[in-house]
Amino acid sequence: MPQDSRGLDEPSKMRQMIDAIRTALRSLGNDETSMSVSAYDTALVALVKNLDGGDGPQFPSCIDWIVRNQLLDGSWGDPAFFMVQDRMISTLACVVAVKSWNIDSNNLCDRGVLFIKENMSRLVEEEQDWMPCGFEINFPALLEKAKDLDLDIPYNHPVLEEIFAKRDLKLSKIPLDVLHTIPTTLLFSLEGMVDLPLDWEKLLRLRCPDGSFHSSPAATAAALSHTGNKECLAFLDKLVKKFKGGVPCSHSMDTFEQVWVVDRLMRLGISRHFTTEIQHCLEFIYRRWTWKGLAHNAHCPIADIDDTAMGFRILRQHGYDVTPCN
Repeated sequence: MPQDSRGLDEPSKMRQMIDAIRTALRSLGNDETSMSVSAYDTALVALVKNLDGGDGPQFPSCIDWIVRNQLLDGSWGDPAFFMVQDRMISTLACVVAVKSWNIDSNNLCDRGVLFIKENMSRLVEEEQDWMPCGFEINFPALLEKAKDLDLDIPYNHPVLEEIFAKRDLKLSKIPLDVLHTIPTTLLFSLEGMVDLPLDWEKLLRLRCPDGSFHSSPAATAAALSHTGNKECLAFLDKLVKKFKGGVPCSHSMDTFEQVWVVDRLMRLGISRHFTTEIQHCLEFIYRRWTWKGLAHNAHCPIADIDDTAMGFRILRQHGYDVTPCN
């Protein structure tokens, strides 16, 4: 029987992989579960000025994270998976943060700007299904910050016309009275709407119980910058310390992880190896199910269509009595 370099035969390797997946599955459901560090969100948190009136950033360790994590091609973003929209908005955010605080060791800014110039045309050429949530709102807002900092970016590039048109169309459809009255998923992209006539006193009433805006560090950072709210500060301070200077794009993701991991195990055809773990996930999801659907974590009161649709399908497939949401 063939063996690998460690002397393991195929059945042994299979058992090892199954055990590794099983261990990972058993760690799900923890309220501390989060996605990996997001360069974009870390940069937005890094932009928060010292709340005590000092000249520096409120979270200097976020700047340190940015300095340590520029990639070889000059960009910032997920080093294992290249998605041009994610790389572009992450790089632009980090360049803005570095320039804002005049920290440019190793030509961080110049290398980041060069990456943006070389990849600008790809923003509409690449697969749009991978576009980060709120990209068409947040990317133009960052470009305005970059322009104020005199960063050498092609602001008149033809590709930006399409993105700005999408931004204007989306913002025109946002009823400001609704935005200020009830919590919606729009709060996740609040950092891109700061030029709108926002009433921060009203918006603060829509925070999640953990002090965040829709569990988003970037949106919460924008709110903190404008209000100095202590609950927003506590949420961000906790994350910055937990992730050693960086922050994820959302925290936490306990429901999201369990819904989607069950779906992927089923689609891969390997769910038979994890029946006990999947059952625990299903029970967890069912406990979180409401007449409105599913939110991506316990702290966020806003159900979203992705988790709700996926949760509804897998619960129905496994015999749970759930009805379509209102």
